[in-house]
Formats: sequence, structure tokens, C-alpha cells
Amino acid sequence: MATLWRCVRGGVKMESREILKAVKFSAVKHRRQLRKDEVTPYINHPIDVAYILTEEAGITDSDVIQAALLHDTVEDTDTTFKELEEVFGPKITSIVVEVTDDKTLPKAVRKQAQIDTAAGLSHEAKLVKLADKLSNLRDLERATPVGWNEKRVQEYFMWASKVVEGLKGTNERLEMLLNKCFQLRGIDSS
Repeated sequence: MATLWRCVRGGVKMESREILKAVKFSAVKHRRQLRKDEVTPYINHPIDVAYILTEEAGITDSDVIQAALLHDTVEDTDTTFKELEEVFGPKITSIVVEVTDDKTLPKAVRKQAQIDTAAGLSHEAKLVKLADKLSNLRDLERATPVGWNEKRVQEYFMWASKVVEGLKGTNERLEMLLNKCFQLRGIDSS
């Protein structure tokens, strides 16, 4: 993260300004939302996804970090892809498009689509998807969502392992961390 956040003479480096713009945009869009545990502010999740990418996966691509910060804005807020493109441009928007579920489809269809399309995502979208899954799995271990039982948590882990299967070969470090999560749950992800 030091690479992205270091300052240069005369002010903050441009990458840092763009990343902070994405943090602010996401924070405003998610401002009234909580995670499924109904306690944790939602904004913690996109920040965690970006942090995982920079600190645990060694990613320094500013576009990927911004897309990570914005990855749930269209899916979970009133944000449109057009709005994202106007504010952040086509590259970042295209990554967000790839990782956004179509909420007009039934949940089971959306979940299957993530499995079916994972292998065909761009490298950048695969990185965001891996970090998103890792963040979600860690959150499930930390705090069970309201209304979820252990069986539902285990089913989420099993489904996530199928999504991650299609993302193999993207980032060794993220895949190792995810495999550890799956192994702790007795899921063979090799």
C-alpha cells in the first residue's frame, strides 16, 4: 500500500487522489447500509477488499483498487454504470460491470452465473472477485449474518469454492489464503 499512498513533493500522488475519490464515492453511496450481521457498516467491506488486494496480494494497479472500492455500488445502491463511467471512466467501470450481479435474476441463477462466468473474467475482475470472496468468507467467520445458521454459512463456503475454482491461476497469494479458509471448513479446493 505504501506504493499507492506515498506522497510526492507538491501534494498527494495522482493515484492516491483517484483512490480517495473512489473511497469517498463508495462511502457516500453505502452510507446508510450495514453488512448482513446488521452491525458492521457496509463501507468496511469495499475498503477491506481494496486492502486485501494491496496488502495481501501485492496489487498496485490503481484501476483495480478503485474497482474494488466500487464493486458493490451498482449492485447494492442507486448507482448506475453510466454514473460510474462519468466519474471514473470506462476501464474501472468495465471491471465493476464484470463483477456485478444482475439483481433482476433470481438469487439461484445469479449464484450459478458467478460459477459459470468466473473463468472468463478479465484478470482485473478476477482479482477483485478473489478479494471479495476472501473478505466475505472472513466476515462470515467473524460474525454470522442475522438469520443465518451454520448450515447456510457452510453452503456459502461451498458455493464460494466453486466460484474460486474458475479464478485459479490469477493470484497465488489470494488463492492460498482462500484455500486455507476452505480447508478449515473441510472443503477440498485443490
